[in-house]
Amino acid sequence: MNLADIMTIIGFVAVAVIVLVLIIIVLYVYSIDRTQKQHPVLRNYPVVGRARYFFEKIGPELRQYFFNNDNEGKPFSRRDFQHIVKKAKYKRDVLGFGSQRDFEAPGYYVRNSMFPKLTEELKMDMETKVTTDRYLLIKDPLFTEREERLERHESSAYLLDEEDAIIIGPNTKYPFKLRGQIGMSAMSYGSLGDRAITALSEGLGIAKGAWMNTGEGGLSDYHLKGGVDIIMQIGPGLFGVRTPDGDFDWDELLEKSKIPQLKAFEVKLAQGAKTRGGHIDAEKVTEEIARIRRVEPFKSIDSPNRFEDFGDIPSLFGFIERIREHTGKPVGMKIVIGSIHEAEELAKHIRDLGQSPDFITVDGGEGGTGASYQELTDSVGLPIKSALPLVHAALIKYGVRDRVKIIAAGKLFSPDRVAIALSMGADLVNIARAFMITVGCIQTLKCESNVCPVGVATTDPELQKALVIDEKKWRTANYVITMRKGLFRIAAASGLDSPVHFSSEHVVFKDDRGKTFPLDEPSS
Repeated sequence: MNLADIMTIIGFVAVAVIVLVLIIIVLYVYSIDRTQKQHPVLRNYPVVGRARYFFEKIGPELRQYFFNNDNEGKPFSRRDFQHIVKKAKYKRDVLGFGSQRDFEAPGYYVRNSMFPKLTEELKMDMETKVTTDRYLLIKDPLFTEREERLERHESSAYLLDEEDAIIIGPNTKYPFKLRGQIGMSAMSYGSLGDRAITALSEGLGIAKGAWMNTGEGGLSDYHLKGGVDIIMQIGPGLFGVRTPDGDFDWDELLEKSKIPQLKAFEVKLAQGAKTRGGHIDAEKVTEEIARIRRVEPFKSIDSPNRFEDFGDIPSLFGFIERIREHTGKPVGMKIVIGSIHEAEELAKHIRDLGQSPDFITVDGGEGGTGASYQELTDSVGLPIKSALPLVHAALIKYGVRDRVKIIAAGKLFSPDRVAIALSMGADLVNIARAFMITVGCIQTLKCESNVCPVGVATTDPELQKALVIDEKKWRTANYVITMRKGLFRIAAASGLDSPVHFSSEHVVFKDDRGKTFPLDEPSS
């Protein structure tokens, strides 16, 4: 018998074995499917019925990459996602051919001026420069790898002029001075991994003029790594400032306030995506996170729906006043608005009590979260374009608008959205998920599971290896700088020398019939 015959026999035997194994596997799966009681499809169509669950499993990915058009997809469309990535990766924000917006649909528009401002007429810090890394796209062929080159790039930081700097808590011992109107919304270490928090901190520090909110999970070393200004959030769980028994630890609060980077505190009453206490699964509560939050490791954490120490506005203001006196630093509050009555009640108490927070963060119902519940994310709390004008108008009505600054949040990820929010009454804007995208988020919607495939919303050390801090930090910086540049650009188009001057007269609402209304007179 020659070698060819031997190889033929071996090949035949190998194929026969493989076929036999496959038959055994199919029969085994068939017997399981036929007898299981959970899935009717599998009982009637054993083995073949498994295709249904396979395609159901990969359905989100199929829709995201193949079936949704550029303007579909939630919470961010492919178009929105790409605009964020372009700003972060290439430090560019231009597009070709024209807008993909549906101009027949109702929406808000920024009013342009017949005589826009020239660049040299803008009231902007022209001296401060920032050097970052950005990618240059050389070639983008269909079948071979995209060719890009990383280069150092110096640009203006696009900071506000010194005279236009925004001061939070001007009457406190340590006022918080801001030269930019865009900062990072609350994102806790624990919901995000240490590499993501570090990259965000370093990127924001490079960009200058921004700030970082710790989220209710407490202040970590990773928040501090980039030298960026910090707003420390205090939620109903009192994480980071609680005793072992769960009471408020005023001594620890004082120690935290001595950190120079920590510029202000925020008392969190609610968040747009979850108007209840926060949640973090046990597998995310590592020993380090437990130490920072002052809780037990590897146990699920649920914040109470509200602070136990107060249940009305007077006692809330008393709590804020005590923190301010204890630390000497500005103190704000984060709220979700459900009606005009809430906004007016808040403003009326500010007037009558003579007490107020130094800033109010208004979070829209369209905001994101690491983990929440469908009924809360979809239906509880007004979206930002409804809530923000209510708060602004109520504060004006009761003559107290000058006592507080307003920070708006809720998918304000582009310069035009920021400009509209500023026109609706905001002084500053918080952004969260767009910053997650700058450090690698691909919108797999698995933030609550600790299996984020790109290492952003996970504490798993193996998964976090995907996130390279020294590359992603530049993307965060580029995004902030490009956003501020775009904000000055849209201000100039409106005839303003600075975005601090946006007001209700600079935005109109167009209904589905093409009629326009001033911002303070919405269509019915």
